[in-house]
Amino acid sequence: MGRPADRPQIGGTCFRTSAGQLNGRDEARPSIWSSQMNEEYELPQRRLPARQPILNAGNRSNIIFLTVCAKDRKPILAKEEFHHVLIKAWKASDRYVVGKYIILPDHIHLFCSPAFWPEEPLADWVKYWKALVSKDWPNREERPIWQKSFWDRQLRRGDSYSAKWSYVKNNPVRHNLVQNTDEWPYKGELVHLLWHD
Repeated sequence: MGRPADRPQIGGTCFRTSAGQLNGRDEARPSIWSSQMNEEYELPQRRLPARQPILNAGNRSNIIFLTVCAKDRKPILAKEEFHHVLIKAWKASDRYVVGKYIILPDHIHLFCSPAFWPEEPLADWVKYWKALVSKDWPNREERPIWQKSFWDRQLRRGDSYSAKWSYVKNNPVRHNLVQNTDEWPYKGELVHLLWHD
């Protein structure tokens, strides 16, 4: 769909003035985007998360915080049989190592780090282990299992690692699944990821 002739242009030479007329960049100040303009113009919507490459900075650890959701947020993940299938898939997909993780009914939080340099794109690794889990999924009626994409964030500081883990390990309590974090059985640590600068 093309841009209407009178639509404000970002990075171009025309915009709507506060009087509602189109002028060149040097002729007037742009008005503030109003809620009426939101209804008038279709704004772009992000459909998938932005994917950033891993930033290798000297000898600093490359630890990524990852969230992967079940398709339509179906509460199908917090099961013992899924826990075993997931760990088996992570161990088989050896391009990244998984540190601490927690499985909630409709999503997973985990910390991972590249196992090799140069690292494989994170999206390829996630796609691979999702496929392994889907293939071994015990209940075929629950397929498809996964949302199309995932959310990731590379950690920049060691205190961020411990703070994020402290937050996510309390998710079962916040969601009223258990009274105490130690009671939640679907969490663990496959590899101890060390932070260093």
